[in-house]
Amino acid sequence: MLLPLNKPNMELILHYKKFFPAIAFFAGFLWDSLTLTRIDRILDNVILLLYLILLGVLIILLNLLESGHKLKPILTRFKKWYPLAIQFLIGGLFSAYVVFYFKSASFTKASLFFILLMVFLVANEFLEKRYSNIYYQVSLFFLVNFSFFIFVVPVILRQTGLLSFMIGGVLSVLTVESLVYFLEKKSVFPTKKSLTICRAIPPSFFSIMLLFYVFNWIPPVPLSLKSSGIYHTITKKTEQGALVYEVSYEKPPWYKPWKKSDDPFKYNDGDNVYCFTSVFASTDLNTSIYHHWKWYSEEESTWESSDRIELDISGGRDLGYRLYTVKENIQPGKWRVDIETENGQIIGRVNFSIVQGDGKPFDLKTIIR
Repeated sequence: MLLPLNKPNMELILHYKKFFPAIAFFAGFLWDSLTLTRIDRILDNVILLLYLILLGVLIILLNLLESGHKLKPILTRFKKWYPLAIQFLIGGLFSAYVVFYFKSASFTKASLFFILLMVFLVANEFLEKRYSNIYYQVSLFFLVNFSFFIFVVPVILRQTGLLSFMIGGVLSVLTVESLVYFLEKKSVFPTKKSLTICRAIPPSFFSIMLLFYVFNWIPPVPLSLKSSGIYHTITKKTEQGALVYEVSYEKPPWYKPWKKSDDPFKYNDGDNVYCFTSVFASTDLNTSIYHHWKWYSEEESTWESSDRIELDISGGRDLGYRLYTVKENIQPGKWRVDIETENGQIIGRVNFSIVQGDGKPFDLKTIIR
């Protein structure tokens, strides 16, 4: 039951107002955790789109009221709550993006954009007063729109790459510029300089994000690495009409029950190394990825390319599209396999080392993937 907005209750609400940002944070994060499942699920994207629309409406209302426009009493009555509502929506959007981008952000340079989202998610809880600043509003409105469009456009077009990224970026710029244009028509901006700055924010931010893309600092959504591992053997079989992969690795000691693959990989002469990966892609998305095998040159102190093998994947499977590559002519040392898109964006990475065996047969354990 809602409290009537009389003076005692208003005083009670204002007394506990300092706890509202934390409540808004946990409420938004909990809501996203309960409602968001897959990056290509229609309901999930509709929820985020509604967040964006409502956020844009609240930014417009707040600025109209701040600039002295007369609105209906029901809108002016809740004026004090608009910054908190904006904070809640931005927190909800950022938390949703953190959930989605975390699945695609490997712990490489591609995680920089994910880290940026995390910074804004945390900072959002301490900057309620900043939401009255129109520059701050426009900047965050662009970032949440950009984060949405660059993963939803590939889902709609069923393809990844520069074209999808550019379309998502342009849609973000147009959306925010439309909001700025509407506010301009309502004479919200006090000076021409403030209008010019707001107009410059979307293309400026997009230019920065384009640099992020060029340097592979943005995760390759909607692709994400679900599982991976290095093995001695991999066999495909059909059991009860379903395709399964039997993977074998050296049986770990009893005190390492978590070990599910070979690292280090012990080899005898003639052995091959198998890299297994399961990559999630949105439904009806067909694309190519690459297993890029690299070994570390101690002399050059750098990673040297060994093989880059193209693999075709199809989207839709919750646990990801399973595939593997095999490496012959191996040598001891540090190795890694980068799971990449065609333009080199890293979906994930498997690090391992290779050591010489003693020539005896290995005691292998087989599991189903």
